[in-house]
Formats: sequence, C-alpha cells, structure tokens
Amino acid sequence: MKEIEVHHMKAKIELTRIDNRLVHGQVGMTWGSTLNIDTIVVVDDLTAASGFAQKLMQSVATAASRQIRFYTVADFIRVFNENTSHQKLFVVVQSPHEARLLVEAGIELKRVNVGNMHYEKGRVAFNRKVYLTRQDIDDMNYMLAQGTEVFYQDVPGSAVEKIGELDYETMKRRR
Repeated sequence: MKEIEVHHMKAKIELTRIDNRLVHGQVGMTWGSTLNIDTIVVVDDLTAASGFAQKLMQSVATAASRQIRFYTVADFIRVFNENTSHQKLFVVVQSPHEARLLVEAGIELKRVNVGNMHYEKGRVAFNRKVYLTRQDIDDMNYMLAQGTEVFYQDVPGSAVEKIGELDYETMKRRR
C-alpha cells in the first residue's frame, strides 16, 4: 500500500513592502485590493508593543476590509514557520533590515516593494521618496543576492523601478 503524502499548506506572502509609515491609507486600500490579500501583517518590534500604533493601523485595515496582525520579527518567524493556514499575506516592515532578517531566517520573500523611506541625515537619495542608509543598502543587496526581486513602486499602477545592486559611496557622490 502506497503512503499518502501530506502537504501542509502554508500561508503565502504575496508581497513585502518597506514603508517607514507602515500601514497608512494608501497601503491598506490600494495595495490591499490590488494584491487580493486576506491579511496585512506588520512585522515591527516597536509596533508589536504599541497598542496606540496598532489601533491606528487597525482602523485603516478595517476600512480596507482586511485582517491585520502585528508581530515582532522573532514572533513572525516562529508563527510563519508553524502556520498551516491558506492565507494570502501582505507583509509590511519599516526598513530593509526587518525584511533581511526574515530572509536570513529562511522565509522566502519573492518580491520586496520599497515604498516611502524619508530623508534623514546620513541617508542618500535613491529617488525623491526613498533615502537609504548604508545599512539599508547592505540589506537590500543581501536580499538581491538571495534571489529576492527588489523594486520601487509608490502605488499599484505607478511605474515600477527595479532595484539592482546599489553602492552607498556612488549614490552619495551623485548628490
């Protein structure tokens, strides 16, 4: 008698977005409907500990008719690896570093969308909405080397700008 293979279905990450504002109207409404996802997952240590931040993002998700969950990086890695649901997830992180930690933990991120990353001292311009630190660039280059597609797109339907390997020093000189 042949053994029957049991395949545990896992939740699927449809897209990971880097956005320093995490979940705001644009993220909840436009990306949520375009991606046809069930759940927005915020993977951010500070937000996971802040009821106030969660309430604001919860209202956006509710308006977009989406579930929303909040995890620290470590908790998400554990929960995702144990997950047997069929959910389609939209993972939102604040910086490339959280996304890199997920990839390092063996979670496959096929596509990482770079959204807003505001200017601060020490950041170099990728374009007028994305300013990167040396660490951001290292993290993005790491993900690219693992086969992750990294791209800039402000909102669904706007131009997609593929991101290849970046060099902080070269970008700094371009200013």
